[in-house]
Amino acid sequence: QLQLVESGGGLVQPGGSLRLSCAASGFTLDYSAIGWFRQAPGKEREGVSCISRSGGMINYADSVKGRFTISRDNAKNTVYLQMNSLKPDDTAVYYCAAGIVCILAPGPYDSWGQGTQVTVSS
Repeated sequence: QLQLVESGGGLVQPGGSLRLSCAASGFTLDYSAIGWFRQAPGKEREGVSCISRSGGMINYADSVKGRFTISRDNAKNTVYLQMNSLKPDDTAVYYCAAGIVCILAPGPYDSWGQGTQVTVSS
């Protein structure tokens, strides 16, 4: 069974950092582009970052550029999202998804994790 599992979410103060992990089971991430998305209450799901299969293409939403860094460790079958300088507006459930191409739109991704909550608050 193909499965993605996110971890690393939690409560952090503004200006703090978190590292999210997206681990795959049942398939290898080597052949997948991975996207990170987030959804806040009452808002649509938005693309945060994505990384291509080779890691050669990376995209970020304008709202997180310079603060978030995506990376992948294919040996560990895991993709990471390092989030620094967190703001209250970053509060959301964060999801990772596997697809064919690195794109910040949810439609082309066909496997999704269950999400991990990130709350930025003092």
